[in-house]
Amino acid sequence: MLAAAGLVVCALGVSALRLAQAQHLPDLVTPNVLRVCADPANMPFTNRKGEGFENKIAAILADELKIPLRYYWMPQGPGFVRNSLGLKLCDVIIGYAAGAEIVQHSNPYYRTVYTALVRAGGELSGFKQLSDQRLRSKRIGVIAATPPVDHLEALGRGQNMKSYSLLVDRRFESPAEEMIADLLADRLDIGILWGPIAGYAASQHEGALIKVPLTSEAERPPLAYRIALGMRPNEIEWKRILNNVLQKRQADIDRVLLSYGVPLLDDDDRLIGEPASQGTKP
Repeated sequence: MLAAAGLVVCALGVSALRLAQAQHLPDLVTPNVLRVCADPANMPFTNRKGEGFENKIAAILADELKIPLRYYWMPQGPGFVRNSLGLKLCDVIIGYAAGAEIVQHSNPYYRTVYTALVRAGGELSGFKQLSDQRLRSKRIGVIAATPPVDHLEALGRGQNMKSYSLLVDRRFESPAEEMIADLLADRLDIGILWGPIAGYAASQHEGALIKVPLTSEAERPPLAYRIALGMRPNEIEWKRILNNVLQKRQADIDRVLLSYGVPLLDDDDRLIGEPASQGTKP
């Protein structure tokens, strides 16, 4: 009986120790380096050369924390979070949809929206909404299984869509670049992409492509999303630290995003930091 009681006491002691350790969550985060999970070939977000805007944001975080920056590279896709954050190979993901349950997220640091691309001076000049009757006879590029597909199908435009793959290894394939090439070559009349990708494409082909943020569509499914940092659940102190950094360096982060053409929205769906353009609410 005494032996059994001793085991119970030991078990309770171990549980208490684990509980105490769990309340010192910064110990789980590498304190002397910012370890970032990222895709090695996913422009305009990240690449190994550090050319993406999420690379620049990671550098801002590391600068504010006064620690070196180190990457764990892995193509984004099924298992990305489990095999990176989950295995404690890194401590943060730059750019994750706020509210995603698989990770704990920081306070959002930008909001953006799915965006259409049309050729400058083309037949869709002045395009603002997916309900535009001209789309009834136009070739529409979409990424498979993304929210704009639902909107187009609800509007009876399903037969006009050309679908590009959603989940690919960006080291070997780039559906967005294929769509943009088709649009420039007049094999499509309009392409619809996630805002940062569309905005970057428009900036890379200035004068040839016009971006139209889709801010005037039906509310469901949503086309605009808040983006945050992703981290492991329950790392409360780490979240607090990152939130403080984001707040302090928000202006620097905004400058990076705008320099890559990312359409930034306020809560009233107005574009931030650039002139009013097609597709925005008055």
